[in-house]
Amino acid sequence: MASEARLYTFSPETQDKLRKFRLGTSRAKDPQAVVYQIDKHSLEIAQADDDSYTTMQALADELPDHSPRFILLSYPLTLPSGRLSVPYVLIYYLPVTCSTEVRMLYAGAKELMRNTAEVGRVIEIAEVEELETIEEKLGGAS
Repeated sequence: MASEARLYTFSPETQDKLRKFRLGTSRAKDPQAVVYQIDKHSLEIAQADDDSYTTMQALADELPDHSPRFILLSYPLTLPSGRLSVPYVLIYYLPVTCSTEVRMLYAGAKELMRNTAEVGRVIEIAEVEELETIEEKLGGAS
């Protein structure tokens, strides 16, 4: 991780947003998602916009077709045992249509993003349609 930390950067403001999102969504009643991207020139990882998404459909509508993104997701669900759980995960959105250069850029930052955001798990998706089945991937009851 040391080499990634020297290559990619997080502004203090971004680090603060990451911490607030993690702490603020742990007891959320609705799904919460924020999208992060890498600036190709400065290699800074920052929130793509100021929006927080509460539905998978709204999130899917905002994701680009040809560019990867990191999505932090806090998703309340009921486990098969009946317990309420709020998993906090990183969704690594990597469309098959993006360029090799951009793929490598995001692949190099994935573990740094995971560790900085302090997520429990990384879920990789290649198509926005996979967001519709995110609850199954998280292990919730139907």
